[in-house]
Amino acid sequence: MSKVLVSDPIDQAGIDILSQVATVDVKTGLKPEELVEIIGEYDALMIRSGTRVTKEIIEAGTQLKIIGRAGVGVDNVDVPAATRKGIVVVNSPEGNTIAAAEHALAMMLSLSRYIPDANASVKRGEWDRKSFIGAEVYKKTLGIVGLGKIGSHVAAVAKAMGMKLLAFDPFISTERAEQIGCQLVDLELLIQQADYITLHIPKTPETTHLINSERLAKMKPNARIINCARGGIIDEEALAVALRDGKIAGAALDVYEAEPLGESSLKSLGQQAVLTPHLGASTTEAQVNVAIDVAEQIRDVLLGLPARSAVNIPGLSPDVMEELKPYMQLAETLGKLVGQLAGGRVELLNVRLQGELATNKSQPLVVASLKGLLYQALRERVNYVNASIEAKERGIRVIETRDASIKDYAGSLHLEATGSLGTHSVIGALLGDGEIRLTNLDGFPINVPPSQHMLFTLHRDMPGIIGKLGSLLGSFNVNIASMQVGRKIIRGDAVMVLSLDDPLPDGILPEITKVPGIRDAYTVTL
Repeated sequence: MSKVLVSDPIDQAGIDILSQVATVDVKTGLKPEELVEIIGEYDALMIRSGTRVTKEIIEAGTQLKIIGRAGVGVDNVDVPAATRKGIVVVNSPEGNTIAAAEHALAMMLSLSRYIPDANASVKRGEWDRKSFIGAEVYKKTLGIVGLGKIGSHVAAVAKAMGMKLLAFDPFISTERAEQIGCQLVDLELLIQQADYITLHIPKTPETTHLINSERLAKMKPNARIINCARGGIIDEEALAVALRDGKIAGAALDVYEAEPLGESSLKSLGQQAVLTPHLGASTTEAQVNVAIDVAEQIRDVLLGLPARSAVNIPGLSPDVMEELKPYMQLAETLGKLVGQLAGGRVELLNVRLQGELATNKSQPLVVASLKGLLYQALRERVNYVNASIEAKERGIRVIETRDASIKDYAGSLHLEATGSLGTHSVIGALLGDGEIRLTNLDGFPINVPPSQHMLFTLHRDMPGIIGKLGSLLGSFNVNIASMQVGRKIIRGDAVMVLSLDDPLPDGILPEITKVPGIRDAYTVTL
């Protein structure tokens, strides 16, 4: 039975789901060296923000198949190291959407009305109303940096509160922003015009210190900034200086460059700054949601199923995954087939999306094709996570093309590989019920469902050749499940595709090529 290690506090709902398929050990507060020592026993690791999954831990996790982060950010996981090892890294991109959005809004209102300081004042026995004259958000301009699910929810609530909305997000269209109720502008204009700025973007090399001293200097003197996204997007020292010098009116932070927050100038700023200890996802509902979401994905991967929200599988967002799942199985099957036909070291793979499939994203299908192509050499060591890396390290060049003009089927996939046995191509399509069909082999039309054991021949289309091959296979006690011939012209070259009940015995392939008229023969195991 699989084993799962839970190294941070996780809601019991997630533990219950994991327990359906695995032995679950909950060991929180482990030191890095302790985690390194025991991680080799486990097939999966489930964490929150407390555990840092370093390269050393990943290298020690010799059985790890998946790392699940119960939350959105995976900056505490060495994702490149996990990818190289073929370990799936998943998160819960939507489980705490509402909690994070509501916290950002709560921080904005707390900052505007000085609620934390007013609360502390009353509890000290004071009744000082004059010191806490705040600002209304009604009719003010809110600048939203990042219009993902969290930013979009903030926009919906802020619009209902009567705020004017500006947004910066280079990855969405103007039309989408308008649907949400935002005017899409560039970052510099947003910074100059907004009364409030709220950040909802990941921390990347491009977004680190996105809000720096130069941009803080361009903000309105009465502007306030909120960060409930990721620490490090704001230069905290520059922010402290801007607040102390009155360059801006206030800041509310839930995340920091170093957590927990140590010595910081922000702590001495009084009512200009509202600071909370990374509470964005800290609601009962959010903790249940993320625990269930990630536990379900870990369960699925341990059962051999795909994960919904893998962060290190190229192009595989949950919606794309759902749409392309049948075609990914097609791509993987064709990859296995053409890889064995091409043989040995494959140098080039051409992936062509045809018909309606040409309008879909190609990257997931390329990854699935490579996974199939490399399976013969790497077996279980290749998966959707590391297939592209393994192909690159083996010098396999990949070409992606599209041809929407081909209408033989609603959508078909054409793979062509060049290897030690020459160049071979195969085309496959899905029938209405999702059944895979091989529709073309090396330019010869066929219509064959793939099977576990297959034999392919290139031969001269001539009388008697099918009978001779059948007799030969019978003499070796090989049972033929199905057989089909594909040809272009009568008495010309043709291919024969045979589905076999068992693997072809050793030594029979050379005998097949001795049959008059058969020029070549290949076996494939799917």
